[in-house]
Amino acid sequence: MIKLSKLTDYAVVVLTEMARQTPVVVTVPQLAERTGVPSPTVAKILKTMVPAGLMTSQRGAAGGYRLSRAAEEISIAEIITALDGPIALTACVHGVETVCGVESLCPMRGNWEMVNQAVRNALEAVSLADMMAPAWPLHGVDSGHGVVDKTTQVLEPGRAGSMRLG
Repeated sequence: MIKLSKLTDYAVVVLTEMARQTPVVVTVPQLAERTGVPSPTVAKILKTMVPAGLMTSQRGAAGGYRLSRAAEEISIAEIITALDGPIALTACVHGVETVCGVESLCPMRGNWEMVNQAVRNALEAVSLADMMAPAWPLHGVDSGHGVVDKTTQVLEPGRAGSMRLG
């Protein structure tokens, strides 16, 4: 299973809340209260995002943090990379510092880069602003306008499409 770290998941929650408050400077306690993410975790996320260029910090009595760019200009890939390092499914893809012991003998050598690039492209195509949008209604769930049908929108890199759920 490919799974993001809990810290990265929390970072998306925290950064989407910051984007809702833009251009206001927000503090760690404010974000912790608004998101339910513990203050020490929020502080760790924010301190990591500053050197990554995703936000700026402001010192002093009116200090805090703000996003360095609009939410539409920050990709989920940037957030993941800032916290977890390069997006890499295996040790033999570009940008990974670890070395595979059988890389020189591996028949898949280089082929994983295609898969890795597809995943990276998909994550780069989703912005922080996209993550702020309401979640899609689930099949059979009343959205206030009656029961939804079995077709729901799915996001493909660069365009919206639809998919039958059953």
